[in-house]
Amino acid sequence: MALDKNSYLKMSDGNKIPLIGLGTYCPDEVQKSKCEEAIKVAIELGFRLIDGAFIYGNEEEIGRGMNAKIADGTVKRDELFYTGKPGADPLPKDESGKLVFDDVDLCQTWEAMELCKDAGLVKSIGVSNFNQRLLEKILNKPGLKYKPVLNQVECHPYLKQAKLLSFCKSKDIVLEAFSALGSQRDEAWMDTSTPVLREEPVLVDLAKKHNRSPALIALRYQLQRGIVVLAKSFTQKHIKENLQVFDFQLPEEDMKTLNGLKRNVRYMKLTGFASHPNYTFGDE
Repeated sequence: MALDKNSYLKMSDGNKIPLIGLGTYCPDEVQKSKCEEAIKVAIELGFRLIDGAFIYGNEEEIGRGMNAKIADGTVKRDELFYTGKPGADPLPKDESGKLVFDDVDLCQTWEAMELCKDAGLVKSIGVSNFNQRLLEKILNKPGLKYKPVLNQVECHPYLKQAKLLSFCKSKDIVLEAFSALGSQRDEAWMDTSTPVLREEPVLVDLAKKHNRSPALIALRYQLQRGIVVLAKSFTQKHIKENLQVFDFQLPEEDMKTLNGLKRNVRYMKLTGFASHPNYTFGDE
């Protein structure tokens, strides 16, 4: 599969999403302070997909980083793809109430987003953490004007989401993976007792075979499955390394080996919401 950093998937609404993106979740103020510079570095190195959310509390920093690289001529706005997950306001604003971005490429809520799409404020609308049942619910929603073009979920070699991936492909919905490299750092979001993905012996062995890091093996595995991946890092070394995912290919036998991992490990569980009827984090 010939892929490079300019590769993309075409979504059902005709818009294109890059295959690899920079995750921007900041678990603490220290990382939040590094966010703006990390955005600039990532864009300079070739990242064109930036994933953010209101709840991360750093959309102002993301906006400053993106706008700085647009202003200095590194990229044009239409070359960048920003995904937002709004709070009370559908579009991100700074403390003064000024819009951080003039528009958003992908926004993840619903009726209000259909209005935003009609108004040209967002290009595409998708969802996050939806299982098949919730996807079917929205696809069968009376009066649905725009179906979701993307579903962002936790997905990695320990949680392959094979059934969900198959369903999404059947409905022409792109699957996008967060926690694509696993995570144990944030007790508020993640299950810190789970095994460390990058220490998985199968990944380590394949990394040695291909002279790559276990992280790159995990990312490449997803790309070859037709999944968009988000890789979070605020250090130049790791941001640059993640783009090396396009420098090699996993042969079919390696893909079968990774497919054979039977862990079903989920890092994000949010058990405090387990009683909610739309809780999806207990699904296979």
